[in-house]
Amino acid sequence: MTAALAPAAVLDAADWQARRRAHEERVDAWLAPHLARRRTGVKHPVEDFLFTYYSHRPAQLRRWHPGAGVVLRDADPAGFGPDYTAGAAGLTLDTERVRARRAESIDWIRTLLAATAGRPAHLGCFGMHEWAMVYRQTQEQVRHNAWPLRLSPEATAAVVEERGVRCSHFDAFRFFTGPARPLNVLQPTRESQHSLEQPGCLHANMDLYKWAYKLSPLVSSELVADCFALAREIRTLDMRASPYDLADLGHPPVRVETPEGRAEYVAAQRGFAERAAGLRARLLVELERSVPAGPA
Repeated sequence: MTAALAPAAVLDAADWQARRRAHEERVDAWLAPHLARRRTGVKHPVEDFLFTYYSHRPAQLRRWHPGAGVVLRDADPAGFGPDYTAGAAGLTLDTERVRARRAESIDWIRTLLAATAGRPAHLGCFGMHEWAMVYRQTQEQVRHNAWPLRLSPEATAAVVEERGVRCSHFDAFRFFTGPARPLNVLQPTRESQHSLEQPGCLHANMDLYKWAYKLSPLVSSELVADCFALAREIRTLDMRASPYDLADLGHPPVRVETPEGRAEYVAAQRGFAERAAGLRARLLVELERSVPAGPA
């Protein structure tokens, strides 16, 4: 017989309800502007990205889960869903049920997180992945064509060709234009993702949000929100360093086509890598907590 998961905490109603309220208020500050823009049909290339590129819906981000091993006293099972079990001490997540249903996905994510954490950070890409996504396209063809490019298409292409592209992230690489793909020193695939992903990559660190919500409810909603907050900051740098001119949105460019801009980019990239390392470690710890102990 498998032993029960040792509880990480037993929370009185006042404590877990306060945590839930704090989470909802934090998330509401992100959701309100996005939902207002959605109602009016206004698009924002920076602030809306996390809601449109990733599959986690606003209501899902707002919903609070305590994470594995946490017992909630005086909690109504109907308010948390079928993956929760009521016991003598209170309500807790049925981790074995969740893990059994999603075992393949959980193992894939855990392996990717651990592999990425074990590699050194490479900081020499200078954000050229965003430039490769508009390489040899006209203003009308680019993805965010409501916003002007800072340089002409010819000058943009010249920067890509001069700097080269060193992108290891498959989900960035798949958006490269056809002519840009052969310029990349790597040819990432989904199958090679575990072998190539590295902790200096902005998109790998932004994706911690994706892995966090895909692991929910095994990990706490506070950790999902922490990953979202980092991803939001990373997206801002990503677009400031892109070929787009977003100064009118309050995002002055990081001019990676210049030595000064590249130095600014690397400094920010290094800081994000350090913060992401902490979040990646927390995801692995919380995931490990969801594994039941062996036989007593």
